[in-house]
Amino acid sequence: MSTPAVPPATLAPPLVSRELVLISGISGSGKSVALHALEDAGFFCVDNLPPELLRAYMGLDNPRYTRRVAVAVDVRAGRSLNGLVPLIAELRAEGVTIRPLFLDAATDTLVRRFSETRRPHPLSHPEINGNGQHALIEAIELERLLLAELREVSTVIDTSQLRPAGLRAHMRQLLATPTDRLTLVFESFAFKYGVPLDADYVFDVRMLPNPYYVRDLRPQNGRDAPVIAFLEQQPEAAELMAQIEAFVRRWLPALATDQRGYVTVAIGCTGGQHRSVYMVEQLGRRFADHGATLVRHRELDAVG
Repeated sequence: MSTPAVPPATLAPPLVSRELVLISGISGSGKSVALHALEDAGFFCVDNLPPELLRAYMGLDNPRYTRRVAVAVDVRAGRSLNGLVPLIAELRAEGVTIRPLFLDAATDTLVRRFSETRRPHPLSHPEINGNGQHALIEAIELERLLLAELREVSTVIDTSQLRPAGLRAHMRQLLATPTDRLTLVFESFAFKYGVPLDADYVFDVRMLPNPYYVRDLRPQNGRDAPVIAFLEQQPEAAELMAQIEAFVRRWLPALATDQRGYVTVAIGCTGGQHRSVYMVEQLGRRFADHGATLVRHRELDAVG
């Protein structure tokens, strides 16, 4: 008597890899622009989803709505924001790749944007905050306080000097970087316009000889060959470059194990055109072996 064949075990269907970009930030900082950029990149976008519905949404069976998702969350979520940070950790433990992005801008920039659009700040409505009408600056500072914990676990993007096209370019850069390792960003800026809000480390290179005072170099920038040649002739520029590189290489492994997704090293000079641009370009090349390195120029990008 022959033994009946045992049917092969039924294999469980493979889990669909899920990627979630969680966009938050200060009102007026450009969340809508960022969300539209993600939509153009093929993400299924949901605006102002209540945080308490996020887990249920990511648990939907339809991969069209859950494979690559961008969700915008803002201060209108109210008390449910308190559970968002632990929820991010829980979803990661369940296999969801999450990039929390926090858009920010200087207060004076936000005040100007609200004045131009004539839109009210979401915390200026008495039915939301229960304390009557807030002055715009007070509402912005209250929003910063309410979102402080979420900002701490997010990649911060300073949009103070960014045009919409620049923000869209930043979003494309982020999407191109690996999600399984620390992204290292070198950013040039001008001290006269303030230190970038997204800077984790700031280095001042204003002590270096300034190409601005060489007439033929003044209209150029730190990516142009004559400016590069000028700065390469300065021994102190090479010394400072080596010191910054050594600092970053020394602490990069520790930063990577600190559960960070993103570290910004900001290099500043007076106008953000020559010395800081040169240093950032050279550092970007030196750290190309890191594999997740981005180069940005705040002042050049703002006018580009």
